[in-house]
Amino acid sequence: MSILSAIVVPHPPIILPEIGRGEEKKIQRTIDAYCEVSRRAAELEPDTIVITSPHSIMYADYFHISPGQSASGNFSQFRAPQVEIKVNYDTEFVSTLANAATQEKLSAGTIGERSAALDHGSLIPLRFLEQAGINLTDTKVVRIGLSGLSASEHYKLGQLIAKTADKLNRRVVYVASGDLSHKLKSDGPYGFVDEGPIFDKEVMDYLSNGDFLSMLRMDNTLCKRAAECGLRSFWIMAGALDRKSVECEFLSYEGTFGVGYGIVWININGEDESRNIGEQLIEANHKDMEILKKKEDAFVRLARLSLETYVKTHKPLDKLPDNLPSELTDRRAGAFVSLHKDGELRGCIGTIMPTTNSVANEIVQNAVSACSRDPRFSPVTEDELDDIVYSVDVLSEPERIFDINQLNVKRYGVIVENGGRRGLLLPDLEGIDTVAEQVAIAKRKGNIAPNEKVNLWRFEVIRHH
Repeated sequence: MSILSAIVVPHPPIILPEIGRGEEKKIQRTIDAYCEVSRRAAELEPDTIVITSPHSIMYADYFHISPGQSASGNFSQFRAPQVEIKVNYDTEFVSTLANAATQEKLSAGTIGERSAALDHGSLIPLRFLEQAGINLTDTKVVRIGLSGLSASEHYKLGQLIAKTADKLNRRVVYVASGDLSHKLKSDGPYGFVDEGPIFDKEVMDYLSNGDFLSMLRMDNTLCKRAAECGLRSFWIMAGALDRKSVECEFLSYEGTFGVGYGIVWININGEDESRNIGEQLIEANHKDMEILKKKEDAFVRLARLSLETYVKTHKPLDKLPDNLPSELTDRRAGAFVSLHKDGELRGCIGTIMPTTNSVANEIVQNAVSACSRDPRFSPVTEDELDDIVYSVDVLSEPERIFDINQLNVKRYGVIVENGGRRGLLLPDLEGIDTVAEQVAIAKRKGNIAPNEKVNLWRFEVIRHH
């Protein structure tokens, strides 16, 4: 056997009457849908429940698979310690999956356990499944955390989950635990942004229509602005359904408390080779990158050449390309080279003032530093080169200012200085919307306390993508 079905479910603690104390009635449609998908799952009599949760142990570059024979958890943090769930883990499934990940060079396994207690993202769906008739003593559980890795890596983990179920002849129900946007209402716990309801509508449309490719390729800025919770859980689920004929049924969606709760039942109707979505994702990403490379200007092409030369040969570029524009060869200025991968920062190093005889050499030097000397990241490897997106910021000479009102977060970057400590932040960065935020982050980068006074400089940049 293999994956029998999959369910997409949220995990609001308030949904339990012991916690909601009547407030749960405001999301009754969600409760009814939860009970329905749990009933259907129980009727399938699974051997194993595989659950992915945003609130299990999470690492930026590693999928944590919960180890051990068993685990338990309760809702004491939500003032309901009497609600407790105990499970037995499918140890054979866990070890087989971890070994498969090692063989496939996927960063996943059982090391790094920080807490063995079941998280609420797992506890809530398990509570509904138990109430629907699943005996959690006999039906084993596999619990997996998410990661900061790419959509492709999450999908690959899902594929390995399905292969493990096949290999062990397990009857598996997959539970993709995850809320949607946390920013749906101005009076909600996290406030409102326009991207919140947009994100929720897109995700629910994709899940309801089985359009997993579009879900895997969602705009990263939209997802971040929406403060989403469960998207990566859904990505893994999509991988577990690779090459499967799926029938997706929308059951409910509510955003009553300012957080999106969606429930979808996914039935599996055999094989469908046309749904090789993992391969389609790789191909689509490759086409996007080729289009991006064709649009790169001389500044970005030089940064790419410098970085790729260094990563492949372990030596810096020894000669500038011929026919560079004069803006690169005849001008001196500070420059920053920023690297992104899968929508996330992968390195950023620069110089405030020029340290070489030209902008070109500044870029060559700083591209190498961005890929190998940014202390926040491991060095870029050769197999990452096709996925790196570059930007180059050429800085104007910094201008001393004496009033924070002379800053503009979109137009000006800022330099803060106290004694020998200095912090810099570029302008117009995603997620930084106010001057106060800009200065606060620049202080942190300079190891300057929030209450310490600073001297201020502002500068403008010409940004090349």
